[in-house]
Amino acid sequence: MSPAPAPAATHDELLRRDVRFLGDMLGSVIQELAGEEAHALVEEVRRLARERRQGRHDAESALAARIESLDERQATVVARALGIFFDLSNIAEDRQRIRVLRERERLQHPEPLGESLAAGIAELKSLGAPPDDVQKVLDRLAVELVFTAHPSEAKRRSIRAKLRRMRKSLQEFDTADLLPRERARHAADMRSELTLLWQTEFLRPTRPTVLDEVDRGLSIMPRLWEAVPQVHAALRRALAEHYPGHRFAVPAFLSFGSWMGGDRDGNPFVTADVTEATLLRLRAAAIEQHLAWCDRLHDLLTVSAHVADGALPLVAALAAIGSRWPAVARAIEPIPGHETYRRWIRMIRTRLEASRVESLASPAADWAYRDGDDLEADLVPLLEALRRDHCLAEDSPAQSWFDLVRTFGLHMTRLDVRQDARAYREIMGDILAAAGVVADAAAYESLDDAARARMLVDSLGRVGAVPEDRLRPLAIDSLRLFQVLHAASVRCGPRCLGGAVVSLTRCPADVLSVLWLWRWAQTRAAAAGGPVATADIAVVPLFEKINDLAHAHDTLAAILDVAPYRDHLRGRGDRQIVMVGYSDSTKDGGYVAACCGLQNAQSQLHAAADARGVALTFFHGRGGSLGRGGGPAARGILSLPSETLDGSLRLTEQGEVLAERYDDPEIARRHLEQVTWATLVASSVRRSEPKPEWTAIATRMAERSFAVYRDLVDQPGFIGYFSQTTPIDEIETLPIASRPSRRRGERTLDDLRAIPWVFAWTQSRCMIPAWYGLGTALTEVKYDDRHGWQAVCDMYRQWPFFQATIDNASLALAKADMVIAQRYSELTVDDDARRRIWQRIAAERDRTRQAILDIVGGGELLATTPWFQRSIEARNPSIDPLNLIQIEFMRRRRAELEADPSSAGDHHRELLRLCVQGIAAGMRTTG
Repeated sequence: MSPAPAPAATHDELLRRDVRFLGDMLGSVIQELAGEEAHALVEEVRRLARERRQGRHDAESALAARIESLDERQATVVARALGIFFDLSNIAEDRQRIRVLRERERLQHPEPLGESLAAGIAELKSLGAPPDDVQKVLDRLAVELVFTAHPSEAKRRSIRAKLRRMRKSLQEFDTADLLPRERARHAADMRSELTLLWQTEFLRPTRPTVLDEVDRGLSIMPRLWEAVPQVHAALRRALAEHYPGHRFAVPAFLSFGSWMGGDRDGNPFVTADVTEATLLRLRAAAIEQHLAWCDRLHDLLTVSAHVADGALPLVAALAAIGSRWPAVARAIEPIPGHETYRRWIRMIRTRLEASRVESLASPAADWAYRDGDDLEADLVPLLEALRRDHCLAEDSPAQSWFDLVRTFGLHMTRLDVRQDARAYREIMGDILAAAGVVADAAAYESLDDAARARMLVDSLGRVGAVPEDRLRPLAIDSLRLFQVLHAASVRCGPRCLGGAVVSLTRCPADVLSVLWLWRWAQTRAAAAGGPVATADIAVVPLFEKINDLAHAHDTLAAILDVAPYRDHLRGRGDRQIVMVGYSDSTKDGGYVAACCGLQNAQSQLHAAADARGVALTFFHGRGGSLGRGGGPAARGILSLPSETLDGSLRLTEQGEVLAERYDDPEIARRHLEQVTWATLVASSVRRSEPKPEWTAIATRMAERSFAVYRDLVDQPGFIGYFSQTTPIDEIETLPIASRPSRRRGERTLDDLRAIPWVFAWTQSRCMIPAWYGLGTALTEVKYDDRHGWQAVCDMYRQWPFFQATIDNASLALAKADMVIAQRYSELTVDDDARRRIWQRIAAERDRTRQAILDIVGGGELLATTPWFQRSIEARNPSIDPLNLIQIEFMRRRRAELEADPSSAGDHHRELLRLCVQGIAAGMRTTG
């Protein structure tokens, strides 16, 4: 059985066809492997859930009663079936997205597809931009996507691989000339994968190690290496079409970074040794990819010097290389002399093989490449020769490899290291005390911010060996870390390092600690007679709390006014990276206060830097979920303050969206092109500025929503309510990430990470991090200020930032379900807390929903995006039973723990984790 061809079918019909086909196949597998009784149970639960959503008066109680009657084995079958169903539905939706994009591009031709680089260049041309101005725009364009491991993709890599193969088979069904036997083979392949999937353990037995997370990040690279050259080729085609006859220098405008293996903020498992192993693993992976490209080019470039003479300059170059490095000459010798291109490729391959690094201290062969710049230098003459022989097009393999070399170098991704400013304070106290600069660590930590900054400046680069026997483990590891980073910069080139991110930056001493440690590593390398890095590591302050964001411009100004730091910055071209955090700001102050606080902080930070002759690159720490700055990436970029974008941008890609955005090469290419298009347009096309009246209203709304949000989370008993009415305990024990879910192990809101905070509210269908407080703020404007309300409506239609704020909240509310959420609230044992807190949540939800409808118009949320509305409506009947199973077994486990406190209650934990995964797949978000 396979989905029949339907060339005249609508998009919705094709999606329903695929979901029905995959669902029927899953049902057949369940019947075969779990039995008819299990299949009937799953279908009964789904039927009751559909009837509940259709409004049948007794379906609510019937579904709840059926769930309550399940034993653990039955509940596990239902949870597993629904979880897999969502995985299959997600495959079908992704496939449908690709169909729609391809058809849209076909129908619009020769007009460019929206949100594409072709559309961006066409807009510049329509505005009359001459080629020289376009070149300046390109020269400034620098988009860096930084991968993080948290919240880690909740699925095992082996399961992801099965789903990827099933997606590939589903794609084959769209082939126009597919034969019946081929259709049957693909269907059989999918059923085989699904049979294996049903019998596979969905849950990891243990938490992944940090290096497991590094490998997980590397697993998406093959799709990236396929997508990146396509994005570059799209830009070249657009330039050639709109500016024929002009040859542009297209820069390496895309790059990638990573926190995996470098993020030690609250993660004791990220040690200096782990970071070194990460750097080496990333380099090895890049070299393996380049070696594969060598083999590909070796097979393709069969041009003979007897027929074409474009490669003649390479002959003399090869002779010089052979004289300099006899080992390379011996490797080239077997290739016939007239196959110059192949001899050149063999030379590159030989140098690449010698570039593998076992450790940062191991000696390198003279002919080994140090970094991607060295490899690029060997590719430039190759491309020039191919151009002379008419063998180079914008998307030819050689050009694609060149784009990959400039993008990934030999480092694959630039590694960031992150640490909490509080940890740096402790570290520097230990080190300075051990070095005799201060009496003891406590004396350093007791100094005020200005005194600590002066002490760091006065001792900068002047401290030699530090006796480790006087240091605590964290300080020892930190000294070792900066020696590793320095050695990597020397051995592998500075491009292997991203930046040293300082969480909770509040004063100059916080970032000066990083500069101090880097200078110390340089001093130790010089004292040992070794080479010293000529480029400093970037120091990146991170502002994320509401109050920190409000004072961020003053903090940055104070940092930039420190003379040694300013000298450091001059060495980096007077460009400072500043990170703004969307996760903790939302947890700290609520949705609206965070959105407005981030917007205002960026404008003020830009002004502070500009006044000091410093350019800023903003690093946006957005999460994948709506409660942590998620939403469409391109829309988010376009909503940023216009003055803060000069073509340079850093953006996190959180662990849970990596598979969604990069598991399919076509989706990966589209995502990369949308992000690049948005950055290009936002930094080159003049946009109207928000009116002062609008910013004043937004500020007033932020202040009011902050008060409403804090009134909720500061309620007596709130932490207990949150712990009892959400699956936070199950989330905190999920073995999906190496990092603990709490910074310091304390049971407080401040020490709970934003990721499990959002994850838990998403699971319980409240979604409050993405909307709470907005309703009161809007309603009070509506009823207290008629003119202000008209301005709010104008803000939604004319101010991209405000429109994105409202639309993201609307999406979150559409995904929320207050009936299900109320059932979670009934799990708390504190009746008074439940009454106070639930009443606030329910009332604010009603206010927010109505206010959004009043602004947007229409009787339903998402009325302007009906396809999204239909997707949510189609998923709800299968998400609801998972929520009800989760609620029921949370109740049972807690009752058993109360009856027998010595019991660990682990006999329900695996089922509850299965529910967490299934709900995450159904909601298409974790935290």
